Amino acid sequence: MTSADHQAPNAPPRAGGGLDYRTAGVDIEAGDALVELIKPLAKATSRAGVLGGLGGFGALFDLKAAGFADPVLVSTTDGVGTKLKIAIETGLHDTVGIDLVAMCVNDLVVQGAEPLFFLDYFATGKLSAEQAGTVIAGIANGCKEAGCALVGGETAEMPGMYAAGDYDLAGFSVGAAERGHLLPRPIEVGDTILGLASSGVHSNGFSLVRRIVQATGLRWTDAAPFAPDLTLGQALMTPTRIYVRSMLALHRAGLLKAAAHITGGGLPGNLPRMLPADTIAALTPSWPVPAVFAWLARSGAVAATEMLRVFNCGVGMALVVSDPDAAMALLRAEGETVSRIGTIEAAGGPATVRIDLPPGWPA
Repeated sequence: MTSADHQAPNAPPRAGGGLDYRTAGVDIEAGDALVELIKPLAKATSRAGVLGGLGGFGALFDLKAAGFADPVLVSTTDGVGTKLKIAIETGLHDTVGIDLVAMCVNDLVVQGAEPLFFLDYFATGKLSAEQAGTVIAGIANGCKEAGCALVGGETAEMPGMYAAGDYDLAGFSVGAAERGHLLPRPIEVGDTILGLASSGVHSNGFSLVRRIVQATGLRWTDAAPFAPDLTLGQALMTPTRIYVRSMLALHRAGLLKAAAHITGGGLPGNLPRMLPADTIAALTPSWPVPAVFAWLARSGAVAATEMLRVFNCGVGMALVVSDPDAAMALLRAEGETVSRIGTIEAAGGPATVRIDLPPGWPA
């Protein structure tokens, strides 16, 4: 984690009234202190291939030391979106870092790549070491879960750009796969589509979520109607599930043909990204749908087709396999909740999705 302009706009002027960087709003010492706070968090995520530590101008990674012979690099970047608004309004900052990592590494693994390292960008109006440290601790936890190293990042303090207490996050991850082992592999008519259960809303659609919550009049501290043991804020801040270890195990066993991370666009928008032309993903919504989605649909009078287009609706990852029994057994052994959700059918033209919705779905 490297430091940028760590600014303190309320710093007192120097004796004599002269200007310096601190009175202009930049507190370098505050940023340096945060870097020291982050160092043990990053060190705890170290893995084979990492060279050196934090504080340099760039991070070094040795692919040969990581065990690769002829690798292809895969890179991703993403953010958390307006879910951050709930974190800021509730003060629950400990899991958005997991969301940030998940949104990146889940995109890597669908290519058949092993996540190697991660960098973050944290931007705020006025640096709070406690807030930033909690967020970055979550990032480190996400990296440990994904098996990748937190090798650096940037902390930018920009008064006037963000309101008090606000911040934004972006993440960047690089993975690798041996040449010839990338996904997708050839898909055939008759292959099975499996769905891995999501942990909830994950990190997409929160502009609609917040609008629905506003319409209900509920507060973040109220009991969640769909999870009464949690406050509404706690329930909606459930972090995005990271599928890296289970999917790599499936891929390395030769059982995975293709995968789609179900983010913005839902199943209709993301499944075609993994399918060849002249095929249809024919889905039957028989998978378990978390109660949060029925509550959102009912509270916002959101049509079923719109729910599927905006949210994951209970499927965080969709997989194409030819041996569903073996694949499901392996995934369950890896701790996943997995369902058969459809099949690959022949069709003409661009790849598409057909979902046969039962009446009243997703209730």
